[in-house]
Amino acid sequence: MRARLRSQSVGAYLFFFASFAAALFLSHAPYLSLPYFWDELGQFVPAALDIYHDGALVPHSAVPNVHPPGVMAWLALTWKIAGYSIPATRSAMLLLAALGLLFGFLLAIQLCRGLGGAPAFFAILLLLVDPLFYTQSMMAQLDMPAMVFGLGALLLFLQGRHLASGLACIAVVLAKETGILLPLIFGAVLLFQPGRRQQAAYYAPSFLILAAWLGLLWHTTGSLFGDPGFAHYNIAYSLHPVRAAASLVRRIYYLFLADFRWVGTIAIILAFRKGMFRSDSWRITGIFFGAHVVLVSLLGGAELERYLVPVLPIFYIAIAAAWTILPVLWRNLSVAALVCGLLAGLFVNPPYPFPYENNLAMADFVELHRTAAKYLEQGYAGSVIYTAWPLTAALRQPEFGYVQRGLKTQETSDLRASTLERLDSRQVDVLVLYSRTWEPEWGVLRYAWTRRFLAQFYEYEPQMSAAECRDRLGLRQVMRWTRRGQWIEIYEREAGGGVFPVRRLE
Repeated sequence: MRARLRSQSVGAYLFFFASFAAALFLSHAPYLSLPYFWDELGQFVPAALDIYHDGALVPHSAVPNVHPPGVMAWLALTWKIAGYSIPATRSAMLLLAALGLLFGFLLAIQLCRGLGGAPAFFAILLLLVDPLFYTQSMMAQLDMPAMVFGLGALLLFLQGRHLASGLACIAVVLAKETGILLPLIFGAVLLFQPGRRQQAAYYAPSFLILAAWLGLLWHTTGSLFGDPGFAHYNIAYSLHPVRAAASLVRRIYYLFLADFRWVGTIAIILAFRKGMFRSDSWRITGIFFGAHVVLVSLLGGAELERYLVPVLPIFYIAIAAAWTILPVLWRNLSVAALVCGLLAGLFVNPPYPFPYENNLAMADFVELHRTAAKYLEQGYAGSVIYTAWPLTAALRQPEFGYVQRGLKTQETSDLRASTLERLDSRQVDVLVLYSRTWEPEWGVLRYAWTRRFLAQFYEYEPQMSAAECRDRLGLRQVMRWTRRGQWIEIYEREAGGGVFPVRRLE
C-alpha cells in the first residue's frame, strides 16, 4: 500500500513538473534564441564555457569572483549532452525554473494546510506572471537557481527531512554564495531546540563546501573572493550608509508596492491582524524572508532586483494564503488587479532608472544591439569599434549570438562625456553609444535633485550627446535605432557620412 501511494505521489510530481515546464516553454517560445544579455555574456556564459571546454571551475575567460560554479557546471553539462547553443542554454534554465515552480507549489501546500480556496495554485499563477521571474527563468544567471534549491531546502526542513534538506542546502550554496543563509538559519533553529543538535549537523557540510570553494579561489587567484575589485564593489561600496539605506528602501518598494503588489501586501496585513502566519513553519519562513532581504540590501553594489528572486515565491504564497480570509468578491478583485498589474509590469517601464532585466526591456536591449551588430559587421568589419561593455563582448564573440565573426573593439569604461573626451580623437574612427541607463524624458531624472543625489552616491553622469561627439571627437552620427525608449547610435569619422533618419524597431 505504501509503495502504491509513493508511486502515485511520484506520478503527481511528474504531472505538475511537466505542466509547469510546458507553461514556461510556451510562454518563452519567442525568446528561446534571444542572444545573451549583460551579465550573461559578461560573466556566466564565459565561465560556463570554460568548464565546457577545459573543466576550469575558476574562469579564465571572465573575471573570477566569489560566485560558485554550480550553475555554470549545469550549463556545461547541458552543452555536453545537447551541444552548445543559445536555445540549449535557455532550455536548461527553464527546466530549472519549472522545478522551482514545483517546489514552490509543494511549499505552498505545506504552509497553507487547512486553508480553503486552493492557495497553492494562486501562488504559482502570480509567480508565472511576475515580470522578474519571467525574465530570470530563461536567463543564465544565479538567483533563479538559488530560488529553486532554496525552496526545496525550506520545504524539506519544514517536513522534518533534515538530511535531504542539508543536501539541498549544498545545492543552494553551489548555486550562489548568499545561499549560505539557509543552512545558517536551519542549523541555528535546531541548535536552540532540545535534543536536535545532531540534526543541526546535517547543515554543516554547506559551510565546508563554501569554504572549499573560497580556498580554491584563493589558491588560484590570490584573492579570497577571486577579484579585489569585485569584492570592494559588492561589500565595501554597498555598505555605505546612504547606499545601504537606499537599497533597503528600494527592496521594500519593489517587493511590497511595485507592479500592484501593494494589493497583495494589504491582504497580508489583514490576514496577519487576524492571526495568520503565527505557526512555527511561517515563523521560520519569515525569518529567512526577512534575513535574505536585509542581506541583499547590504551586499551587492549593483542593487539588482534579481537578488530578491529567492524570496518572491514566499511572498506570493503569503498573498495566496491571505486571500483565503477575504470575501469571494474582494478576493476575485484582488486576484484580477494583481495579475493585471504584474502582466503590465512585464511591458511597461517605470519612470525611474531600473535594470532592463526586470522585464522585457531586456529583450528590447538585445534586439537593438543585435541590429546594430549586424550593421557593424557588414560595414565596419575592418575598423576598430569604440564602445562600452557589454557591447564590446557581444561584438567580439560570435558564441553570444550577435555576430557571425568577431569584430575588433576598443572598450571604454563607460559612455560619459568625461570619459570619452579623454580618448585620442584621431584614433577613433567608429564609436557606438547606447542607452545604458533608462532615462525617459518623462522620468524622475528630469529633476535636478534626483541627478544630484545619483551623482553624489552612485557616480551618475549623462552620456555623451551627438553634439558633443561632433564638437569634441569630430564624429558624426550615421545611424540611430530606437525601441520603446531605448536607443543605439553609430558615429564615424568618414567625411562623406550623412545623418541617417531614426530607425524605430517595434
